[in-house]
Amino acid sequence: MGNRADDEGTDVEIHIRALTDTVHADTPTVAPEELLALLDQLGFERKTLTTAGPVYVWHELPDHLSEAAKKRLATSAVPSLIVSGYLVNITDAVWDAAANQEAAEAVRRCRAGHLGRLRGPRPRRCGDTAPAVSHDRKESRS
Repeated sequence: MGNRADDEGTDVEIHIRALTDTVHADTPTVAPEELLALLDQLGFERKTLTTAGPVYVWHELPDHLSEAAKKRLATSAVPSLIVSGYLVNITDAVWDAAANQEAAEAVRRCRAGHLGRLRGPRPRRCGDTAPAVSHDRKESRS
């Protein structure tokens, strides 16, 4: 049982699972807990399958969401993942350009709100940059 992140060499592959309307976020087999926890925080639900061999972990968006809400939530996660240093790919079938723009602006505002503060860490969802993200391409923090 492979996954797209292992196959593509990315940290997160966001896509619609074939023959379903389930939005998946695949991570590498050896993904760090920090990445898995960030996906949890961004609205994805963690799923696991224990086998005699490895334990498989992936994330899905909640089934009760509409198709449009799933696209917005999945796309909104991309800027936070990128500014956290992860290589992310999101397919055209999930991409929502307006949601990406809103999420990127939120990351920028969060970053600006923390400039000049001398105490306390920045929240996990703030980053050093908020790059423009294009869909169906591998993107990473520069």
